[in-house]
Amino acid sequence: MTAFTTEIQEFKNQLRTQAHANRNAQENKDELSRQIVAKFKALPEYERAKTVMYYIDVRSEVRTRHDLPDALTGDKKIVVPYCVDGFLQLFHLTSMDELELGMYKILEPRADLRDLAEKRVDPTELDLVMVPGVGFDRRGGRMGHGKGYYDKLLEHVRPDAALVALAFECQLFPEIPVAPHDVFMDKVVTEKAVYEGKGR
Repeated sequence: MTAFTTEIQEFKNQLRTQAHANRNAQENKDELSRQIVAKFKALPEYERAKTVMYYIDVRSEVRTRHDLPDALTGDKKIVVPYCVDGFLQLFHLTSMDELELGMYKILEPRADLRDLAEKRVDPTELDLVMVPGVGFDRRGGRMGHGKGYYDKLLEHVRPDAALVALAFECQLFPEIPVAPHDVFMDKVVTEKAVYEGKGR
């Protein structure tokens, strides 16, 4: 690792710590999350999409689970990710009963349903991907937890599928340092605005 790379890593770690602190301190998370998800669902990309991936919130992320039951009553095929050996797999969700609390108290698809052929979804089927993250900038730069789960998933998503990040305004920074493998979001949605990102 070069000195320059080490410097970027250290800067990213500082940003990540700051972003976590900002997000944890954010008040009215439920109310703001509802506003953010409503904006997401009002996007033309959502209107057009047949298959939409929702992330299920953990810890202090923008909360999506409150809206999932409503999303399931619409005409979209709703897909949620879950992690296996460092990779995100995709699950076709049709009812909240198909979820259970897994490791780390994270809500995820029930283990007994995951291997059913009709529940498995290929990333190329996604028309719209809702992406979480720790920090973002207004050009769509994203910083995750540093494990690369979403980077690996997004490599397999069709180029014409929209990548839309949800974040609280407090998670935005002037610029997120990006590496060549990092993927820019098409849009970043906060309680205040919808920012147009550079995309892929």
